Amino acid sequence: MSSIALPTPLSHAYRFWQTTVGKKAIMATTGVVLFGFVLGHLVGNLQAFEGRAKLDAYGALLRSFPLELYAVRLVLLLCVTLHIVTTVQLALLKSRARPVGYVKKNNAAASYASRTMYWSGPIVLAFIIYHLAQFTFLYTDPRYVEGRIYDNLVLGFQNYWISGFYIVSMILLGMHLSHGIWSMFQSVGILSPAYAPLMKRTAQVLAIVITVGFISIPVAVLAGVIHL
Repeated sequence: MSSIALPTPLSHAYRFWQTTVGKKAIMATTGVVLFGFVLGHLVGNLQAFEGRAKLDAYGALLRSFPLELYAVRLVLLLCVTLHIVTTVQLALLKSRARPVGYVKKNNAAASYASRTMYWSGPIVLAFIIYHLAQFTFLYTDPRYVEGRIYDNLVLGFQNYWISGFYIVSMILLGMHLSHGIWSMFQSVGILSPAYAPLMKRTAQVLAIVITVGFISIPVAVLAGVIHL
């Protein structure tokens, strides 16, 4: 007598992962988590304008919860991995569904952010890796001292090349967010056609505010507003 394999939560999750809808839902969900982190990270970084004591105290507060901090890092690493994997898989599925390109490609309906989505993502990823090496693991400059977040930040952004790379990466992140936030609502099917223009504009405004917020820090360092 042959046995019949019963469905399990794991098999259901795997089948959901295999579908296009599932991949879009995972990409949207991980995007929400990463967007929340970006907002929180921006709020924390902007404390540099309040001086050394404020920013260093913020860093000390985070380090006072080591287990929670590493748990958050693991969740973020998982989200980044899933976000990248699903993005690549969806791009491949789209390519296979239409292997022969259009004779004349019309990008009038597509925003510049959406057209650069697939190559801006890898550049932002490269920036994240360098950013972690620089300010989290302190590998890039022997002058960095653990716990002195404010001083490390100023020393890092006094370098024009580092500040330039940071600014370009934040512009690309803003473009990625502009299209990503908009796509998230489309992917999960909660975007009403009546509110589509408003939601698209909201996504663009949020992306601009976040980009300007991040860029303001290296610009302030180079201008001497934030200094040692």
